[in-house]
Amino acid sequence: MNADTKPHILLIDDEVIALSNLSHVLEREGYVVTACKNGESGLAAMQTTAFDLVLTDLRMPGIDGMEVLRQVRITSPDVPVIMITGHATLDSAVDAMKAGAYHYIAKPFRLAEAREVVRGALEMHRIKRENSELKLRIEHLSNQTTLITQDLGMQRLLETARQIAGTDCSVVIHGESGTGKELLARFIHQNSRRSEGPFVAFNCGALHEDLAASELFGHEKGAFTGAMATKIGLFEAAEGGTLFLDEVAELPLLMQVKLLRVLQERELMRVGSVTPVNIDVRVVAASNRDLKAAVEDGQMRDDLYFRLNVVTLTLPPLRERRDDIPLLAYYLLRKFSVMMDRDVQEISIEAMRQLVEYDYPGNVRELSNFIERGVALTQSGILDVEHLPQSLGALTVRVFKPEMAATPTTLESQEAEHIRHVLKLADGNRTQAARLLGIDRVSLWRKLKKLGIDSK
Repeated sequence: MNADTKPHILLIDDEVIALSNLSHVLEREGYVVTACKNGESGLAAMQTTAFDLVLTDLRMPGIDGMEVLRQVRITSPDVPVIMITGHATLDSAVDAMKAGAYHYIAKPFRLAEAREVVRGALEMHRIKRENSELKLRIEHLSNQTTLITQDLGMQRLLETARQIAGTDCSVVIHGESGTGKELLARFIHQNSRRSEGPFVAFNCGALHEDLAASELFGHEKGAFTGAMATKIGLFEAAEGGTLFLDEVAELPLLMQVKLLRVLQERELMRVGSVTPVNIDVRVVAASNRDLKAAVEDGQMRDDLYFRLNVVTLTLPPLRERRDDIPLLAYYLLRKFSVMMDRDVQEISIEAMRQLVEYDYPGNVRELSNFIERGVALTQSGILDVEHLPQSLGALTVRVFKPEMAATPTTLESQEAEHIRHVLKLADGNRTQAARLLGIDRVSLWRKLKKLGIDSK
């Protein structure tokens, strides 16, 4: 960890010995410390350095700790301030907390206590900073056809989708239920030359054969009982645009024959008509099943499969792109807060931990349900663990089990091997590795240094 990635702490105390001792303790913890002997020099340091935490003595000549606190709240409101004093009185503690201090500790204090308070304050600051960054990014995600991701694999998929969007080739989108297949289809439509035309979606498993034919191709007046007027189908409704056929493998085989003819001939006949209607529509199909396997099982015609499957795009499940979960969670939090007219701005650290660790068999749709539920239940403006389903708290713990060696290894070597394994799972991302290990980034950095591990 270089100096730019280490937390920067401003320490202000007019007692030279206390200043030196605490500086030494914090530097041994891996922090970068700027030590100042009075409030004036401390505030001057804040003009040139962005600090992650301020620790200041309360009683000092000139600019005292309360004035430092007030200035920090004005210039850097997200930076936590810890007050230190040898004059532990209830009144001063209350005043400091009312003014916005993160914590209040009295001299003489135990070093273990100081370390813990500092660690908690820095973790809070990190979460707030990441939340702020997420919110800024979310402000640019108002377009409903935007797939929200920072995952490299997803970004490559979107780039491929953007490239093929400019053509008129047929596309099959494969992915588990809830991964956003229709959203990706809309993304292709919006990036195509047909973006000014309509986007029409149809679930192929929603209706039986006769109704599906009428829905897709339309019908003439009197074509069947109840057909009181001529009705155009979804193909005609999508003229000049895109027709999205979800769960295409669920179409009955006879309907598959009719669909294939429409795709090949670029014309259709409404139910009850003998007059062909020319169409100009791009078809994007989707399925949560393996279409090739459906062909082999006789549930899908191979000629339709080859007609549709010019390009296949596979959406990964949410559990394979966990770094997207906080970004999606805050996007959904903002979305449902607006929809419900609720002022819910934050997700607690523990709630976010549970959200990130859950495996999401229902994918993004399930995450959306969790956030919608949380926004509806919370009364405090913060979505917390109590607002999430209890199932999230009963997660299966993923344990790395090294192979048994002929000679038993030491606990330290097993710990080192486990950390290396988790870093590999996290692709070297220390923040994600620390989250998986259940510790903060500073603790992980200390372990890496102690065990001589280089995560790069």
